[in-house]
Amino acid sequence: MKLIAGNSNRVLAEAIASHLGMALTKAVVRRFADMEVFVEILENVRGEDVFVIQPTSFPTNDNLMELLITMDALKRGSARRITAVVPYYGYARQDRKTGPRSPISAKLVANLLTVAGADRMLTMDLHAGQIQGFFDIPLDNLHAAPVFIKHIKQTMKDQNIVVVSPDVGGVVRARSLAKRIDADLAIIDKRREQAGVSEVMNIIGEVKGKACILVDDIADSAGTLCNAAVALMDAGAKSVKSYITHGVLSGEAVTRVNKSPLEKLVITDSILATPEVKASGKIEQLSVAPLLAEAVLRISEERSVSSLFE
Repeated sequence: MKLIAGNSNRVLAEAIASHLGMALTKAVVRRFADMEVFVEILENVRGEDVFVIQPTSFPTNDNLMELLITMDALKRGSARRITAVVPYYGYARQDRKTGPRSPISAKLVANLLTVAGADRMLTMDLHAGQIQGFFDIPLDNLHAAPVFIKHIKQTMKDQNIVVVSPDVGGVVRARSLAKRIDADLAIIDKRREQAGVSEVMNIIGEVKGKACILVDDIADSAGTLCNAAVALMDAGAKSVKSYITHGVLSGEAVTRVNKSPLEKLVITDSILATPEVKASGKIEQLSVAPLLAEAVLRISEERSVSSLFE
């Protein structure tokens, strides 16, 4: 087995390698003067089971091209099997046609990854479950819930907790977490007038006097998250924390979180934290490296990955 890291989140890749007691395979991933990506694998990979660790977060297109070109280099180097380890799957929000003549970019990216040489996919908390069906190769979709549950049990003992889905689409995710920590469930019904702008309309469920946990897969502009926190506090919630798998946090998101009623925003290291995220006293990052490392080991040894969540 060999591990190769792109430039997207080398810190996570090194943590995964450390948990496996391995060193990352030596490779050069650099740019020409016109910003073309160039990849050269500096070790023999013939007949090897290779895992390429590369979240396709910002800059999404650059990181995606790095991943595609790295896999092509491995395929031409006669690697036995190539597994793309993509903790954050870019373009996942474009998983269906939202209007006439609009793309399904999540499917396009799936095609690109397969053609480039991926034999398997390992990802985490896909934005929509149906994306698994966009691939004609085996895909393992991990969940950050075990990491979150451990943290919740350590930091919120003896509190009257209610798990809140910030929209109707996230109810399955919120219900699953609520069931595992034996908490109530609430849902925020919102109307989105345009992309990136949300308006909170109604809270379905009882939140008064309770410690609310907002659960979602992605926080990008954090507008929905902060609006939900305001609505919950206005409805009498005792406190509001949020657990988000992928902290995209683009633009003014960190400033928005800092000014919001959120007590804490807990994210994972599926995306490399920016200096602004690290500096925020309200944002805490949990590592999913042990979870990813265990999944990588099980895939390499042909053992069950789904049993990680049983």
